Amino acid sequence: MKNSLKSKRLIIVISSPSGAGKSSICKQLLRDDPQLNISISDTTRSPRDNEINGKDYNFIDKSEFERRIKNNEYIEYANVFGNYYGSLHKVVKNSLNNGFDVLFDIDWQGSIQLKASNQPNLLTIFITPPSKEIIYERLKLRAEKSGDNEQAIQYRMKMYETEMSHQNEYEHIVENDKFQDCILKIKKIILQARTKLNS
Repeated sequence: MKNSLKSKRLIIVISSPSGAGKSSICKQLLRDDPQLNISISDTTRSPRDNEINGKDYNFIDKSEFERRIKNNEYIEYANVFGNYYGSLHKVVKNSLNNGFDVLFDIDWQGSIQLKASNQPNLLTIFITPPSKEIIYERLKLRAEKSGDNEQAIQYRMKMYETEMSHQNEYEHIVENDKFQDCILKIKKIILQARTKLNS
């Protein structure tokens, strides 16, 4: 029985508009749930001050990323705000083989590609903010830490409507108003999916 349970692992996708808190949510879920493993994405963007290479992202140059695209090494990838982001097949496979559910912190483009790749046991969750105004305030706070300028904030705000328009493509929509309430709702969704998968 244990072996059959081990083979049934979830691939959990969490997406949101920029600034809605998906990275903070994913970090909290990873701290609280020993069955979860994050799929660490490759990216061509520069690290922010608080980010560590190999822990938050694998920071690589554009030519290397494009070489990996040509070699079909990515299970999904996207160009977001002018930078590439992608998840390697081998990283996901290793986590699943080691008995972990794999958590993806990706945007709607990546989610579409994961669905198209026919990955089994896919669970998709979209995080929404309480309001568009709150997104602007959060992006301003982030900009103070990361050095983003007003132009970068405005660009992300323009993309907000596009990102929000994809929320109905996800199985679950959870509002991130009170952070701990949001975490509890997501944990409940994951628990229900695990129970259903292994019943």
